[in-house]
Amino acid sequence: MHILVFQHEEIEHLGVFKAFLEQDGATWQVVELDEGEPIPALDPFDGMIVMGGPQDVWQEDRYPWLRDEKAAIRRFVVDMRRPFFGICLGHQLLADALGGSVQPARSPERGVHRVSRTEEGARDLLLRDLSDPITVFEWHGAEVVALPPGATVLAKNEACAIQAFRYGARAYGVQFHIEVTKDTVADWAQHIRPVMDEAELARQVDAAYPQLYRLARNAYANLKTLWARALARRA
Repeated sequence: MHILVFQHEEIEHLGVFKAFLEQDGATWQVVELDEGEPIPALDPFDGMIVMGGPQDVWQEDRYPWLRDEKAAIRRFVVDMRRPFFGICLGHQLLADALGGSVQPARSPERGVHRVSRTEEGARDLLLRDLSDPITVFEWHGAEVVALPPGATVLAKNEACAIQAFRYGARAYGVQFHIEVTKDTVADWAQHIRPVMDEAELARQVDAAYPQLYRLARNAYANLKTLWARALARRA
């Protein structure tokens, strides 16, 4: 696997997924869009992962590169029909790029929360092997409020009705930060301190980390299976 990774700030990176990818011998190229790095030709890449960030999908005037990013996502998912995984902002960008709608969250979520699978989510391979409800780490002030045509909700909670969704057979988005590591709270301190007690959040994440890691490990294993199938069909 050779993966294209879009980042929107340095501190929101692959997280625990980096170790998983290294263990599997995968390669990847990170494009730091907020630093003006250009989007490369898409054809060499087998999959795309789009990370979170402080931007909002509607801020194209402030961040003009969002237009190019959405176009690349749309081409990769719709035209090239290759695997995609979006996290937080990446989840919202997938929805927006394909015709869904993203708005400011009615109830912003920060910290450790729980989400429940929908009936379709219980059948879908991505979340199928997990207990329900699922413990997740959230940090978002916007949310997907309308899915792209043909997409399916896989997880939800009372605060946010679209916590995870699938588009087609190969594209997934999750609102929660599935990539979280034990260092995430310290790394994100500049964002956390103005709105939440950093020490309290660190305690939450530390207590829940076995569950958070299990979610990431299982979801990654399931994504790997899905992406291997997609690669086999291209061969």
